[in-house]
This record gives sequence, C-alpha cells and structure tokens, in this order.
Amino acid sequence: MSTLCLVYGTQIFAQDVLVAAASDLAPLVSELQSGQSVKLRFSIGSSGQLARQIENGAPFDIFLSADDGLINGSPNFRAETVRVYALGRVALWSKSGGFKRLEDLRRAKRIAIANPAHAPYGRAAREILEKAGLWAALTSRTVFAESVRQAMQYAETGNVDAVLTSWSLVHERGGVLLDGAELRQTAAVTKSAKNVEGAQKFLDFFLSEAGRTILARHGLTPPRKR
Repeated sequence: MSTLCLVYGTQIFAQDVLVAAASDLAPLVSELQSGQSVKLRFSIGSSGQLARQIENGAPFDIFLSADDGLINGSPNFRAETVRVYALGRVALWSKSGGFKRLEDLRRAKRIAIANPAHAPYGRAAREILEKAGLWAALTSRTVFAESVRQAMQYAETGNVDAVLTSWSLVHERGGVLLDGAELRQTAAVTKSAKNVEGAQKFLDFFLSEAGRTILARHGLTPPRKR
C-alpha cells in the first residue's frame, strides 16, 4: 500500500514515532512535526485502510483516526490512551465554484466522495446525501476515491465537477460546510508500538492547547463534553 512507503522505504530510528493519520489531517503535518521533542514520521491514508494495516502488523506507534469506531473496542490499541481529539465535518467544494448547495449536485456530471466502505468521511458524505434524498439519483455519477484527499484531487484536476470532502481540506478554499454527520476523530497508541513513550509525548501535545489550536486553525473543532 502506498501509505506504508514512508515507513518501509525509510530508515527508521528508535526515537522515531510512526504516525498513521487520517487523510483529512494532511494539511496539519508540517505544523505537527515542528518543534517536537520526538521525530514524527507520518503515513497518510484512509482511516479504514490504516486500521486494517495496523491489524495486519504495520509498525505504527499511534493512530489518528477520523472515526472512533475504528479504535473503540479494538484489541489493537492501548485503551488508556484512547482520546477523541476533534469533530470532523463534511464540506462541498468545486473548482468552478458553481456548486454551493447539495441540490446543485443534481446537474453535476460526476461527483467524488471517499469510498464509504473504508473511509469515514465517505460514509458521512453518503449519509448526508441520503438524508437530502439525493443518493439514489447521484449514485451512478459518483466516483469513489480511496480517501478524502484523493477525492479532492479528482475535483482539483477537473475529473469531477464537485466533491464532498473534509472541511479541513477546503475551509480556506471556498468550501461550503454542510449540515449533518459529525465524525468523532479519535487517537490511540497501538498495542504493538515500539516507541510508547514517544507516542504518548506526541499524543499529550496533540491534545494540549497548542495542539488544539493547530486543529482549530484547520477547521477541526474540539469534541463536545458528554
């Protein structure tokens, strides 16, 4: 899988922390790496695919998932480290700027979403379209991408007219925030982590005020208290 190239294709040192991160976090990577006391190596991909790789033995130390369902109850993570770090939201974006409402998608020739089978944002996008009564009409015109980042690339290159993607990828690019499903984005240190101490240090930063400031700057809001 391409998401593992950063891990397997690079010499890894004992102090490195290997981070499996959901695609909606791609814009945050450079800020998250800056000023850390540990060296972070990120692999970005669909949360469902990354979770499967961890289950199959991929050597990640920490998982930043777009969906709590891929972590809660799983034997692959240290239960005491599980934390919801943000609420993710779905947005509509088009290169032309001509698609501002869900109803506008009725005139789209092609739209893109992440594959609901393994991508939490794809599942959330489908739920929003179903609630709006558009899913049946648009299914034949929908292109399924591996992740929200790839779905966004389809729209950027003009291969589709519009995309339902994460707010974090389009909040400063004229994206339209949609009402509907929120994703409880959740982090945890893996059971197989080689650098537990480093992973915990990064998680502490990620959940700190400084970490939440970075998340908020990219459109990811703090979780609500239950």
